[in-house]
Amino acid sequence: MATSNSVFRTRSLDSLLAETKGKKALKKVLGPFELMMLGIGAIVGTGIFVLTGVAAANYSGPALILSFVFSGITCSFAALCYSELAAMIPVAGSAYTFGYVGLGEIWAWMIGWDLLMEYMVAVSAVAVGWSGYIVALLESGGIKLPSALVNPPGLNGGMINLPSVLILFVIMLFLFRGVSESAKLNDILVLIKLGVVVLFIILGVGHIKPVNYHPFFPYGVGGVFKGAAVIFFAYIGFDAVSTAAEEVKNPQKDLPIGIIGSLLVCTILYIIVSAVLTGVLPYYVYKDTAAPVAFALQQIGISWGSALVSVGAVCGLTSVLLVMSYGSTRILFSLSRDGLLPQVFSSVHPKYGTPVKSTVLVGIIVMLLSGFVPLGELATLTNIGTLFAFIIVSASVIVLRKRRPEYNRPFKCPWVPFVPIVSILFCAYLIWNLPHLTKMVFVLWLCIGLVIYFCYSRSHSVMNNEDNAFSPKDGK
Repeated sequence: MATSNSVFRTRSLDSLLAETKGKKALKKVLGPFELMMLGIGAIVGTGIFVLTGVAAANYSGPALILSFVFSGITCSFAALCYSELAAMIPVAGSAYTFGYVGLGEIWAWMIGWDLLMEYMVAVSAVAVGWSGYIVALLESGGIKLPSALVNPPGLNGGMINLPSVLILFVIMLFLFRGVSESAKLNDILVLIKLGVVVLFIILGVGHIKPVNYHPFFPYGVGGVFKGAAVIFFAYIGFDAVSTAAEEVKNPQKDLPIGIIGSLLVCTILYIIVSAVLTGVLPYYVYKDTAAPVAFALQQIGISWGSALVSVGAVCGLTSVLLVMSYGSTRILFSLSRDGLLPQVFSSVHPKYGTPVKSTVLVGIIVMLLSGFVPLGELATLTNIGTLFAFIIVSASVIVLRKRRPEYNRPFKCPWVPFVPIVSILFCAYLIWNLPHLTKMVFVLWLCIGLVIYFCYSRSHSVMNNEDNAFSPKDGK
């Protein structure tokens, strides 16, 4: 039996479930519809409104359709693994919590540290994109904001990206009030952006020219996989559904519906949008635009549709900010409650039932990042962080099936270990296709995490005060 000081000590499911009923428990207010909307809210955003054009022009060409298919298949394998663990372990923290139960504390800490970076970088990057759309909309209405207030220091005479800071402050206030109020706002934003996406499909499908699909593989078959690695950012949202596990009324039934349902809806939308996008205009014309969907409608003479898409994009990016900010606060909350980070961040507001201090810390960090740092290529860190999380979750399914067969599994991932192994291999392949700089920065971040773990987290972990740790080696 492993000692409580082992870096591979694991949390028992009983102790985790007990925490969800104590003073630091979160309110259970979400149902299957809210979960699906949370997933769609996080998934449909930057990927469809921004990255589709980048991937088509630089990596995949018209074969962008296949890039989305490959990424969607990869995510579907991971989603089945997530669904099993989320239904079995309905506790906040997502892949971090699953790794703690399945693989041990050191792996849980690394994935939690990774997810913290992933979510906060994603929120900051999307906030900058949101700011760009708002500035463009204001300019189209004759209102031009000073360059110093819409750019970070060192970029076009900028001092601060004020719009991104302000929207993140508003998001933070919504998260203060509770997930129920945030979910209601998210539902409205999601319905608006889904309407805009459907509108683009309806307006664009009649302008498709088959000649634009030739050549179908301008960058070769390898371009399909490079494009898939880039647009994987478009799929990260369903992970955010599992971060809400502790606030779901009937997690055993509703979490698999939310995870798989949101992924299915968004994959279908992505494939159709990419087919229309590369059909109405040649793929290479999207090289210099950050708003390919609006750009396509503008070029085919539907200016009013382009304006509506821009408004929809703002709503879409706002819902991404809301859901991803929510996810990051719940991961910080879980790390803190387990003692791996200072426990002050796991306190829950007595009136709202939300982790206010976690929300404030995350809010301050993302406001600083989006307001003062040109993020650039750092956004791809979100991709590698997500893929790493998927690998940990998939491995946890295999380990827990062997080590803890007695655990109740309301939803079972089919064909284990085949599905988790395929998920691991697909995710590893996409990581291999990411830029070298991204992989180097990611390794540096993990090294910083290891230093924090051995200097602070290991000795402050609540596992030091528990005797229910067991070793992955003996499974006891």
